[in-house]
Formats: sequence, C-alpha cells, structure tokens
Amino acid sequence: MKTKAFIFDLDGVIVDTAKYHYLAWKKLANNLNIDFTHEHNELLKGVSRVRSLEIILGLGNVEASDEQKNEWLVQKNKEYLEYIDKMDDSEILPGVMKVLNFLKENNQPIILGSASKNARPILEKVNILNYFDDIVDGNDVSNAKPDPEVFIVGAKKANQTNENSIVFEDSVAGIEAANVAGMTSIGIGESSVLNEAKYNFNNFTEISTDFLVELINQ
Repeated sequence: MKTKAFIFDLDGVIVDTAKYHYLAWKKLANNLNIDFTHEHNELLKGVSRVRSLEIILGLGNVEASDEQKNEWLVQKNKEYLEYIDKMDDSEILPGVMKVLNFLKENNQPIILGSASKNARPILEKVNILNYFDDIVDGNDVSNAKPDPEVFIVGAKKANQTNENSIVFEDSVAGIEAANVAGMTSIGIGESSVLNEAKYNFNNFTEISTDFLVELINQ
C-alpha cells in the first residue's frame, strides 16, 4: 500500500466545538447589545478570531479601539476554554474513530491542520492526541484559510507532496484552501454547501475502508 498524508481539520470534522464558539461569541455579542443568530454564525466558519470579532462588531455597527478589541478577544477565548475544559471522548463525531484507527493500522501519516489555537488541549481532552503524527494549528501559521498555508505545512511535516495529501474539511474556505494547494479535498457536511470538494460525505460513518484504500492507492 502507498503512503499519503491525511490532514484533518478539527472543528466540525473531528469534534463539534463550533457550538462552543457560537455560545462564547453570542455572550460577547449580547453584552454589546448585538443580536447574534445561528445564521450570523455561518459567516464565521473557517474565519480567524480577529476577523470574526470584526464581523460581529459590523453587525451592530460598533466602533472600538484595538485595545478594546483585544480585551473582547481575550474574554471570548476565556469563555470558550471554559466550555472545552468539560469535553471528553463522547464529543468525537460519529465514524471518526473508525477512520483514524484504519489509517493508524495502515501506517498512514495523520496530521491535524486547524486554525484553532486550542487544538492540542482539545485533542488531549477527547483522548486522541496520540493518533496524530503532527499538528499544525493557529500557533504555527499566519494565514487563515482559504490560504492553503496550514495544509502545505502539514504535508511537509508528513514528508508528502501536495498531490499525495488528502484533506477532510467542513468549511467552504477549507475546501478552497485544499483545492488551491492541489490536494484531494473531502467535504464533511452538506454537499450543496461544500460543492467544490472532490468527494463529499455527510459524516465519517459514510466513509468505507474500501474508499480509504482506493484513496491511498490512487
């Protein structure tokens, strides 16, 4: 069997921490008298923390100094960390472990490629940090998706070319980043939204080992 780099996004792919981001952003928005809905939250998918705050402030036409913005970012992250501190392995999304176990057993490099600066603590909380050969997160890269930097760095860490790298993503920006890098993009979520992905599955339970073997041997 050949070797490929398998690069996983974190939020919405391995675990659903998006709900905790939403609750933390909503609390901040409410404190600023900004109405923040699930629809608004879609605008923040795959977007950096700083840009997310700018979007929220834009919704309420709120002006603020950089110092004030930084205070709010720290506050939001504190709220978010309190949520993830309570996480355990029951939060791993359906079918993920089957795929991780198959890749591990077949000596395929498994890389995390996420914008999250909290990737390591989350993987520790859900007890799967040891599955990953390397982690590229928001502390390692300066450009947010759709810039492909996080995936390109991940492929290098796995000693694989971009063409030999497979990316699992749940955001439009992430799929775009994988495609720009010339990697095989696999959308996890609604195909109508992630229509740029080369392959699409609603979740990992739909991914068969035959499909994984086919990917590796392509």
